[in-house]
Amino acid sequence: MVAFTKLELPPAYRAVSLEIERLILDGTLKPGDALPSETDLAGRFGVHRSTVREGIRQLETEGLVRRETRKRLVVAAPDSADLAPRASRAMTLQQITFRELWEAAMVMEPLSAALTAARRTDAVLAELDDNLARTEAAIAAGQSPVPLDMEFHSLIAAGSGNRALILAREPIGQLLYPAYVAIRPHLPQSAGRLMTAHRHIVEAIRARDADEARIWMARHIEDLNRGWVLCGLDPDMSVANL
Repeated sequence: MVAFTKLELPPAYRAVSLEIERLILDGTLKPGDALPSETDLAGRFGVHRSTVREGIRQLETEGLVRRETRKRLVVAAPDSADLAPRASRAMTLQQITFRELWEAAMVMEPLSAALTAARRTDAVLAELDDNLARTEAAIAAGQSPVPLDMEFHSLIAAGSGNRALILAREPIGQLLYPAYVAIRPHLPQSAGRLMTAHRHIVEAIRARDADEARIWMARHIEDLNRGWVLCGLDPDMSVANL
C-alpha cells in the first residue's frame, strides 16, 4: 500500500492572510486601496469574522495593511522603518557577529555614497549640510555624535535612489549603532575623525565625485573596525551581546 504523507494545512486565519498577501504582491491590490469590510471578507472566504480579524492582524504586523480608521483598512507598502526591526531581530537571533555586520557595511556604505554622489539633488545636499552643522555643534558641546552619524548614513542611503540598498542597509545600521556607542567613550579622537570623514564625503557628493565619495566612506567604515580592535573587543562577538 502507498504511504501518504499527512498534509500540514495552515490555520484558517493564515490562509486568509496569505491570499490577501498574494493579491497585494501580484498587484491586484495596490497601496492605498481599501480592503472590503471584515463581514464582506468573511463571506467571500467562507470563514468567521474572527478568522478574518486574525488574518488582518497578521498583515498589519507585516506592514502590508494599515488602519486609516477603526473600520477602514488600506493596503500599505512597507518601508525600511517597517522592515528593519524585523530583520534586526532575525539577525540577533541568528547570532550575527560584529565582523559580519562590518563586512556587509563595507560593501553597502561606500556603494551608497558613490550612488548619491552620482545622483544627488540640491535637496539631498542641503540635508547633508544641515546634518554636518548639527554634528559639529554636538561635538563642540561635548555631546555624542553617534545619533547624528546614524542619520548621516540614512540620508546618504536615501540619496542613492536605490530602494533595495536602502532596505538592505537599514537593519545593519540599526545593529551597528550599539557598536558605535560602545567604543566612542574609549576613543576621544573618534569624534574628530568622524567629522573629517563626513566633511570629505559631503564635499565629494557636492562635486559629484563618486570615486572620492566611495573612498572616504570606505575609510570611515574601516575606522569603526579599527576602533573596535583598539578597544580590545572581539570582532566575532554576537551583536546580541552589544
